Amino acid sequence: MAPPHGLIRWWRAHVNAEIDHPVVVRRIFDESGWSPRFIFMVVMSAGIAELGLLQSSPAVVIGAMLISPLMGPIMGLGFGLALFDFARLRRSMAALALAVPLAVAFTALIVLCSPLQSATPEILARTQPNLFDLVVALFSALAGSFALIRGKGETIVGVAIATALMPPLATVGFGLATGNSAIAWGALALFATNFVTIALSATIMARLYGFGHYLSTHQTWLQTGLLLGAFVAMAVPLGLSLEHIASQAVITNQIRAALAEASGREARITQLDIDFQAVPIAVRTVIITPRQKAVSTSQLANAIKARIGQAVALQADQVLRAPSSNGLDDAKAALARAQDLQMEERQTEHIRIMLAIAAGIAPDDVLIDREARRAQVAAVLLPGADLATYHALEQRIAAVADGWTITLTPSAGLNLLPVPLTGNGQLSSAAMASVETNIWAAKRWNWAALGIPGWLAAMPAHPSALQTEAKAIGEIASDADITPVAGGTYHAGLLQLAPIKPSTAAKGT
Repeated sequence: MAPPHGLIRWWRAHVNAEIDHPVVVRRIFDESGWSPRFIFMVVMSAGIAELGLLQSSPAVVIGAMLISPLMGPIMGLGFGLALFDFARLRRSMAALALAVPLAVAFTALIVLCSPLQSATPEILARTQPNLFDLVVALFSALAGSFALIRGKGETIVGVAIATALMPPLATVGFGLATGNSAIAWGALALFATNFVTIALSATIMARLYGFGHYLSTHQTWLQTGLLLGAFVAMAVPLGLSLEHIASQAVITNQIRAALAEASGREARITQLDIDFQAVPIAVRTVIITPRQKAVSTSQLANAIKARIGQAVALQADQVLRAPSSNGLDDAKAALARAQDLQMEERQTEHIRIMLAIAAGIAPDDVLIDREARRAQVAAVLLPGADLATYHALEQRIAAVADGWTITLTPSAGLNLLPVPLTGNGQLSSAAMASVETNIWAAKRWNWAALGIPGWLAAMPAHPSALQTEAKAIGEIASDADITPVAGGTYHAGLLQLAPIKPSTAAKGT
């Protein structure tokens, strides 16, 4: 037992003795409370962070980290716990309680006012905390605490960048503004992980360097108990986060092992992406394997299920190579496949954004089926838009989304387009366009029939020619699997088609 005691005495005599504890305490707690300057810097850094996230600009996001003042109160919280100083702890907590909701509310307001409301890679990167995020926060907190204690305060700038406290809060604001709870909760979990890790690490470093309750005043046993309780309460979510991160890491390793075992020794897994938020867990992988030893996706999925005890939604892209191909060929094939996947991801996101803008809704409300390459959305009623507007938008998006099936359902509050008649027995191009748009809308609304004036009914001027045109419209509708029924009205050269819903549609004419 002598060596440890000797080491402790040496540490206290040669390390702790060199530190001016009162000066360090005063410097830390001077920056731990709220002030008008603190509030202004919180708002500005939150705004810059949100704009950087929406533009997917790492440089702008780093700028927000540089001016973020959140490290001050969090460090104050950690040292307050070490000193058992209830008053200073409460001051730091008050600053954080004011800053966090303010930052979230301000960033949500920016998103609501912004035309850019799609989740960018910078946003998605902050929605799923992992073990590396926790380790970065731990190392940054230790470095920041050491810098403050040893009087190297300029190092705190680098610590602020590494821990990235403000961008997760900005991501929470984005999630709340767009109604995406998965993004909001994921980003909040990342902020909480960083926050708790920094505070507890600062407490440990402070105690290690001799900051104890004897440096504070008016300490009572009640306050000591409350502070110890706060320490334990803060450690609980960190422990839960660690358990969650560890379980995901275990599942990731099990999935990789199952894929490797099922694919064989000659196969190589070059990419593995797992979405733990999906139900069931979504797994996407790229495997390079000899052509004669390719394994079906269902076999791979069953192997994963047997290994982890639950079913997964597996998308396995296998790059098949000839038996004689070398490692360079494998690398080229893997690179080509990875590039194809990236292009597919960009195309999918582009389609999502285009449909969201056309329909006037949030991108997350667009239904995407990657496997079937289908995209579907229901539009809201936009000012000045009619059926022709939505029909043209769907056609334009479908022309861009090569290989995809695009379905844009117009608002049910719109009326069918009137069909202009010429009276000469021939449908004009304008009439044909209106008929095609009305039939398109009827199919989008799942109608079985459209009301078309019966061609046997008496019509005003040129009855035979008008009846011929009406009959042509009915034949077009029949060819499109829409049943023409008696109905509609005639107004001075216009046929007003009547909407007949499936429940009331009469079959035949």
